[in-house]
Amino acid sequence: MADPLGDIIGDYRAFAAQQRDRLLDRGIDISPYGLSHLAYRVPEWDQFLHVRDRIERHAVATSENVWNGRPIALIVPVEPLEVLDGKQVPLIELIPPVHQRVYKMGLEHLGVVVVDGFDEFVEAHKPVLTGQQFQGPNSNPDPVYILFEDFTHVKFYRRSLRDSVELDSGAFAAGFHHVDDWVPQRLVTATGPHPLPR
Repeated sequence: MADPLGDIIGDYRAFAAQQRDRLLDRGIDISPYGLSHLAYRVPEWDQFLHVRDRIERHAVATSENVWNGRPIALIVPVEPLEVLDGKQVPLIELIPPVHQRVYKMGLEHLGVVVVDGFDEFVEAHKPVLTGQQFQGPNSNPDPVYILFEDFTHVKFYRRSLRDSVELDSGAFAAGFHHVDDWVPQRLVTATGPHPLPR
């Protein structure tokens, strides 16, 4: 069976299964929970535009906003992606070049929604959680996460990424809405805009 989104972002079913199995090894069973999204990272701005355009051929809406200095696209596929024996992933988060540390390019994280008992979930699994991501003064998910050795993640949310964005900014409009007039910035580090000496 043809899987055009899989052809673009890779084997998302295997990725979700790998992350589920890694969680089981750490004592976390995600079978009771819904899924928020799959995140896909690209290393270059031109690649972001190319991948976004390809995914949108199989989507009904895109909501794009600037976060941490660069646009991030939240793309709603025509049909949710199906993973883990029937669970649905209703959103693809497409993330352009990195902003602060090493990330895995390609399929990078799976978002899991722990609606009821989020605080209890966090307390019960603190020994295996890597940390919590604080996403700004209006952020509602502020997910906790586990970082794996290959720099992929699973993030656990109180509400889905889409629900959180819509709570803050209003419902996704039909169609494809992109950030206009955004210009990629040069990466500046503590050593300045120049590469480190070798």
